[in-house]
Amino acid sequence: MPNAPYPMTTDNFFLRNVWYYALPSDRLKPGKMIARTFLGEPVLLCRTQEGKAFAIRDICPHRGIPLSCGRFDGQEVECCYHGWRFDYGGRCTVIPSLTEEQNVDLNRYNVQSYEIREKQGNIWIYMPEPGKSQSPPPDMEVPEIPGFGDRPPQLVEVMRFPCFIDHAVLGLIDPAHSPYVHRVWWWRSGQLHDEIKQFDPSPYGFTMRKHQLPANTGAAYKFIGGGIPETEISFRIPGIRIENTTTAKHQVCNLTAITPISETETEVNFAFYWTPTWAGFVKPLIRLFTRAFLDQDRRVVEKQQIGLKYDPMLRLIKDSDVQAQWYYQLKREYARSLAEGRPFVNPVKSQLLHWRA
Repeated sequence: MPNAPYPMTTDNFFLRNVWYYALPSDRLKPGKMIARTFLGEPVLLCRTQEGKAFAIRDICPHRGIPLSCGRFDGQEVECCYHGWRFDYGGRCTVIPSLTEEQNVDLNRYNVQSYEIREKQGNIWIYMPEPGKSQSPPPDMEVPEIPGFGDRPPQLVEVMRFPCFIDHAVLGLIDPAHSPYVHRVWWWRSGQLHDEIKQFDPSPYGFTMRKHQLPANTGAAYKFIGGGIPETEISFRIPGIRIENTTTAKHQVCNLTAITPISETETEVNFAFYWTPTWAGFVKPLIRLFTRAFLDQDRRVVEKQQIGLKYDPMLRLIKDSDVQAQWYYQLKREYARSLAEGRPFVNPVKSQLLHWRA
């Protein structure tokens, strides 16, 4: 029976050795630092006076106080407890209490540093296994929005969801919830329509082939101008979705990147890029609609947590839940490939999916 329900086998673990979205570039000013938590780890993000962003573990190895409680002079971080200092690579450079006669190797007291990439107005952080400094796979680059060069996004919204990352990701790639969760006049009605889309494997994920937007899609896309809009949607682990909509004259693209904060909290980052000049004049309205849209997803996930407390058996169906299955397969395969020291093999195969939404 092709449409029989089947259990959703989950693996509640954080995917390591991948790039996660850290924060928008413009929120980290020169000479400033920001304390964050990623995957349950305390991380301190800093930007030097020259503009270089870096990240180190936000714990002093001396007495365990957060380094973010101390001072940053635009070059080095100084612990507020005993004045130990650390540079952009996490190297301990000064221990003020040592005398000249006490010849101590300061490298014994370094803190972990994290690889950082900054592209198109976004800061990405590579999260290795705890306590390790593994480098990214050579073919794994941070996501790039096509057609915008190194331009930053015109709009960024960040929202916290009260859930484990998997549930935020499944909501991101779920094609069947819109008529019920996003039932508003400016997006779409509650009527169901047949959706038939071709999917193909793509680096560390899958892509919905470019197609013309149906008439029942949100009214916002109809104002892009320049002809009939076409869209292509790609997804890659750990939780990155890029929706690229184009006409003969214009392009609108949104990047949604999901970053786990802890076992019970996840951050959803939404970056919006566009070419129509008129969009800049209605940016406050676009921001309002974006926040309302994200909050609809947040509220339904919040309700979901009530039922998940009872550890129910969750079941998925064909074809609308195939993307959810792909997500778990991708996650498991990537973790296995690292553990076994072999290349990643994408488990997704080209497939035509049919659902109603």
